Amino acid sequence: MSKTVEFILDLAAPNGYLAWYPLKDIVARTGAELLVTPVFLGGMHKLTGNAPPMMRDADVKGKVPYAALEFQRFLDRHAMTKFRMHPALPFNSILLQRVLVAAKDQPEMQALVDALQPAVWERNIDCSDVEAVAGVLAESGFDAQRLLGATQDADVKQRLVDNTSQAVERGAFGIPTFFVGSEMWFGKERLGQLEEYLTGGKP
Repeated sequence: MSKTVEFILDLAAPNGYLAWYPLKDIVARTGAELLVTPVFLGGMHKLTGNAPPMMRDADVKGKVPYAALEFQRFLDRHAMTKFRMHPALPFNSILLQRVLVAAKDQPEMQALVDALQPAVWERNIDCSDVEAVAGVLAESGFDAQRLLGATQDADVKQRLVDNTSQAVERGAFGIPTFFVGSEMWFGKERLGQLEEYLTGGKP
């Protein structure tokens, strides 16, 4: 029986973009099943006391420049030449996250991630602009009216809240977080460990 990799994701996290594509390759190589769980990173930070690294580590000499170096090395290693840091970072992603929650099933949700990741992290759209998001959805073949209308549904709003609180209860504190059963990994740098675990090696 194949294992299921659960990806705790907020599209506002640049490291979520970086992890998305190598993770899909890992899932394809190992025959694992991919499950995306949308959360609200702003809510996760409030629940855990965490903060964006550039803010949290601003006073630690050398740490932010080194994080930027590692970030660029990851981009180079995976040939992610289209990535552009969003000028509005950190921004409110609640509209995008509710769109993901409003998906009718996992295939649609993952297709939405495929469409929205480049819109956010390559084209740098205004993620709080309903018209901008609607344009991305429509050009990618989605029913923008249905998805955006659903973002105002009480059930969709509550599911995002519940996803966030439940992820935190399980130990998540940031993006990207991965679960295989009760085993958790945090950070794009742990993708190699995740693959080893999926193939029966050491976690």
